[in-house]
Amino acid sequence: MGPIPKSWNGICQTGVAFNSSHCNRKIIGARYYVKGYERYFGAFNVTANKDFLSPRDPDGHGSHTASTVVGRRVYGASALGGFAMGSASGGAPLARLAVYKACWAKPNAEKVDGNVCLQEDMLAAIDDAIADGVHVISISIGTTDPLPLQQDGIAIGALHAIKKNIVVAASAGNSGPKPGTLSNPAPWIITVGASTLDRAFVGGLVLGNGFTVKTESITAFKMDKFAPLVYAANVVVPGIALNDTSQCLPNSLKPELVAGKVVLCLRGAGSRIGKGIEVKRAGGAGMILGNSPANGNEIPSDSHFVATAPVTPAVVEKILEYIKTDKNPKALIKPGKTVYKYQAAPLMTGFSSRGPNVIDPNILKPDITAPGLNILAAWSGADSPSKVAVDQRVADFNIYTGTSMSCPHVSGAVALLKAIHPKWSSAAIRSALMTTAWMTNDENKPIQDANGLPANPFALGSGHFRPTKAADPGLVYDASYRAYLLYGCSVNLTNIDPTFKCPSKIPPGYNLNYPSISVPNLTKTVTVKRTVTNVGIGNSTTSTYLFNAKPPSGVSVKAIPNVLSFNRIGQKKRFKIVIKPRTGQVMNATEKGQYQFGWFSWTDSDHVVRSPIAVSLA
Repeated sequence: MGPIPKSWNGICQTGVAFNSSHCNRKIIGARYYVKGYERYFGAFNVTANKDFLSPRDPDGHGSHTASTVVGRRVYGASALGGFAMGSASGGAPLARLAVYKACWAKPNAEKVDGNVCLQEDMLAAIDDAIADGVHVISISIGTTDPLPLQQDGIAIGALHAIKKNIVVAASAGNSGPKPGTLSNPAPWIITVGASTLDRAFVGGLVLGNGFTVKTESITAFKMDKFAPLVYAANVVVPGIALNDTSQCLPNSLKPELVAGKVVLCLRGAGSRIGKGIEVKRAGGAGMILGNSPANGNEIPSDSHFVATAPVTPAVVEKILEYIKTDKNPKALIKPGKTVYKYQAAPLMTGFSSRGPNVIDPNILKPDITAPGLNILAAWSGADSPSKVAVDQRVADFNIYTGTSMSCPHVSGAVALLKAIHPKWSSAAIRSALMTTAWMTNDENKPIQDANGLPANPFALGSGHFRPTKAADPGLVYDASYRAYLLYGCSVNLTNIDPTFKCPSKIPPGYNLNYPSISVPNLTKTVTVKRTVTNVGIGNSTTSTYLFNAKPPSGVSVKAIPNVLSFNRIGQKKRFKIVIKPRTGQVMNATEKGQYQFGWFSWTDSDHVVRSPIAVSLA
């Protein structure tokens, strides 16, 4: 890397296991924030907190997200067991990194239980990043419950960032598929959902009766032959509470009944990794890890200590029936392998948090989706791949899942777009990413949701990001810092900036110049105002765009005017989108208040500038 830019004002804050010499021309800033945390949990205690009072990462999550966004290329990178082997690279490998640590391990809890991030610490971190001179802020943090914007430290910090034209991307959260669970709903944040890759880690389970199922697995242990199959509840030591007998909790299995056998353990109490450790302790040959109905069909990827087949609740039922009815039940677990082109991709994950935006339904969220399932990236040597204390293994790279993983994919693309178009605003970059996103998978069919139906904009926003297309979007929906302050008036977010006063007549939130449209509770015709700016590249200074739309069910959508002509770069054109409930239509009870989805686009010979629409009929 070349010398650190003169414009950089950041520092490398010294602390436990970290000093300024740990910074270099790549990692140019590192700070930590603990005041809010200590106010809430009391003085930092290294035994209880299992953390470093410094910017160093004790957890893995920070290393994973940072390397995804800016990591240099590493040849021959893979997870434990050789999974996902290949060349790993961040999205913007030549960008520099500054780290602001505002999240800490929960006192006296396993690291796998997650971190806690206090609003005031996050706001302080964002404000310092702004003053230090960053260009992009990537925030892989979500809330469990959506917060009003005036109480949301990330939203307020991100608005400060917009004033300096810094782009902020943040995770949508991992509380899906329940509707209205979305984090980071502010319109000045790029809110990122999580979808899949076409890469899978495929193992297998074969029962003695011929029943075979493919399983997701990043466990490389293999069994050479079939082994007897037992249900944990039937092979426990005396004295285990009845509701825990199936759980394979520490010291619960009886070695003389388990040795050399495959054990069916159910999820619930205790860590998933700990169950495999218990099966190994008791001498088991392998483990079938069964999801309970509460876990649904989503299979987590863990690197277990014995040959392991994780299975869905429906498969658990079949296995229990087989154990009960067969005299000599047996099973064979096949090791996981990395497989490409395994399934149509992308596919929305079930866990990705969903719209509608409960903080303000006039803003459609999330904005976009990116890869977030089973992502390989760097990992901290201070934590095991499973983040469980009993696991003493260390890995340089780890496979991890969440909207925390998808967000830095988009932040990397933002850094590249900033390099190509240094004068573009934060809103222009968001618009370019959103209006060029994919709505179809690699088989040219609509991107599906986890339930097998086509995913709607409350799951995937405008679609799956396409960084190369975003470099030349044709038109963008721009918005200034003051436009966001004016929007704030519509959601009671006022007094953020002493130089700005809300007008007496506040425009509706849906008139913010946003690359998507959401109109809740439509009863009569609504006119939505938008402005596009021509950013055509090369010969496309003069261009004519035609309007096209696929209206949501039950409404009509038209544009006035429906042709836009440009003769120079930077030229702006206004238009209105008129959304009208169809007359004489009889709605059944289920349609009332339900959102319907569609899209509109502006198209010239080189560009399709596409925007999703969500409308609910009152």
